[in-house]
Amino acid sequence: MERFLDFVLRQLIEFPDELVIIREDAPKKTIFRLQMRKSDIGKVVGKYGQTISAIRNLLDAAASKHGGRATVEIIEEDGPGAPA
Repeated sequence: MERFLDFVLRQLIEFPDELVIIREDAPKKTIFRLQMRKSDIGKVVGKYGQTISAIRNLLDAAASKHGGRATVEIIEEDGPGAPA
C-alpha cells in the first residue's frame, strides 16, 4: 500500500523529492501521514477534494482485502521550501 501511495503522489506533485510519507500502524488500521510543500497540497486534494477522496478509497479497499483499514492524512506544517 505504501509503495502504491508513494507512486501515485509523486506523479501528482511538483516537488516529489520533498514528499514524506509517515506510516503509523495501529491494530487493524494504518494511517499514512503526508508531508509536502504547501503548493503541492492542492494538487493532492484536487477539486472539491475528489483526488484525495479517490486515493483514500483505493487505499482503504486494498487494506480491507487484508482485513484492515487505511486512511491518509495531510500534515499542514511549513515544510522545506515553504515561504516564511
